[in-house]
Amino acid sequence: MAFKNIKKFFVEDENESEASEEEFYNMSQEDALKEADKTGNKMILLEPRAYSESQQIADHLKNRNSVVVNLKRVTSDQAKRIIDFLSGCIYAIGGSMEKIGVGIYLCAPKNVSVQGKITEDNKNEQDEEVEW
Repeated sequence: MAFKNIKKFFVEDENESEASEEEFYNMSQEDALKEADKTGNKMILLEPRAYSESQQIADHLKNRNSVVVNLKRVTSDQAKRIIDFLSGCIYAIGGSMEKIGVGIYLCAPKNVSVQGKITEDNKNEQDEEVEW
């Protein structure tokens, strides 16, 4: 009897997963947004204009939402401070931070798996500038 309960805990019933997939695809956009609010499945895009906005980014991460941060609208000193602050937040929640462009970072909480790398192609850009 106890084995059945343990099995139910670890093994998902196939019929349940199919029903949840059907429900997901038949869900209206409004219902999907409400569900994302509950489960923390949002992707937030932010362009802070001052260091003081970094706490807002941390709050989104604490709510288990991913945040893409564009630091092109702040000075380099403020950008460094924001990155330092977010690095501490990411460490505290067990998340990850990836640079996805010049001054653009993806901050993801623990519940989001980030796969792949984006490489900087500075050498090719410099070579092209020299050829012109």
